Amino acid sequence: MAAWSESVQRLLGWAEARLPALTRYRQLEALPITLHRRRIYIVPSAFGLLFTVLLGIMLIGALNYANNAALLLSCLLGGASVASMLIAFRNLDGLRVTSIQPGHAMAGEPVMLQIHLDAATRVRQAVMVDLNGQTEATSIVPPHVATMSLALPTRRRGWQALPRIRVWTHWPIGLFRAWSWLHPSMQVLVWPRPESGGPPPTFLSDDPLRQRLHRGEDLAALRDYRAGDPPRHIAWKASARHESLLVKDFEQPAPHEDWQLDWRQLPELGQEARISRLARWLSEAEASGRATSLWLPEERIERGVGPAHFARCMNALAKLP
Repeated sequence: MAAWSESVQRLLGWAEARLPALTRYRQLEALPITLHRRRIYIVPSAFGLLFTVLLGIMLIGALNYANNAALLLSCLLGGASVASMLIAFRNLDGLRVTSIQPGHAMAGEPVMLQIHLDAATRVRQAVMVDLNGQTEATSIVPPHVATMSLALPTRRRGWQALPRIRVWTHWPIGLFRAWSWLHPSMQVLVWPRPESGGPPPTFLSDDPLRQRLHRGEDLAALRDYRAGDPPRHIAWKASARHESLLVKDFEQPAPHEDWQLDWRQLPELGQEARISRLARWLSEAEASGRATSLWLPEERIERGVGPAHFARCMNALAKLP
């Protein structure tokens, strides 16, 4: 079966190399893309070829032996095969690819693409989409829009063009395969891969004294009395039920310090190493809920926190030359 598939792919490649009609749609196209009769191609499937051979044998036998029943059956099956070809064509004709929404991914990880298909005015059965060796199938009933998720492998950070996408069907009985190629003129932005390990960012404000507890206004806990504690902090009611004096402790952990990430902090590293380290620091800050700001040679992103801010910073790193 694999050999057969490879042979079909080689045949399609040979045909595209020689028939301008097949190569016309290798050029980039803007979305939305509507499939129409000039870009839908149909060939018999393997099952269709076998069916044709058997139908021909049946027809020859019916003619030789003047068997009217067999002749009628051959004509009915021939008509059904022609009808299946028309249905396969109409299953794609008018179908619209309205948009493709890429997700976020770091270099080396697949990025998920959300492909939206609009059925227009007809029900579409068994519509399949191929992308980079993956196949997803769906059926669409108007006025709904089908969304298909396909993963696109990535290798390096930065902009990555989408490969050609094939939309095809063998509905209703698999005798024919109708297909069309799409080549959307869009790119996905791949984030840099964070380095696997390394030091945390250092700042002038990384004074160990800052890591100490600070005095707040809310009650943090009750603790044993220590010499020098002000009398107004003594919890008299709680101390009455305890063997020693208890004192209200208002000390609280210092809040997380903002990370002011700066490209200029890493002069000893190369271009990609700098980007990977900043990406790791951003990922760690995002995981811990810490606010960050980012300074890059041609862009400065102010302090922020949350997924949107993280995505903006990673996008800026990904776009660096």
